Amino acid sequence: MSGGPKKRSLTLRGHRTSVSLEDAFWREFRQIAADKSVPINVLAATIDAERELDVGLASAIRLFVLAELQARAARP
Repeated sequence: MSGGPKKRSLTLRGHRTSVSLEDAFWREFRQIAADKSVPINVLAATIDAERELDVGLASAIRLFVLAELQARAARP
């Protein structure tokens, strides 16, 4: 298991930004984007647009990944 978060760049609606996530979250985030056939930047932009103003983008992505994994685990 990896240590702390790693910073990576994303492009959200034409603007570059950096997001720090642990490797496990990056892997799952990429896999979810691939499963949905959506570029990771598009998925990140969607999460960014839907997040609460007091929640950072990295936290919003972590919560999104957690929700997706919980939904997957709940399927029969």
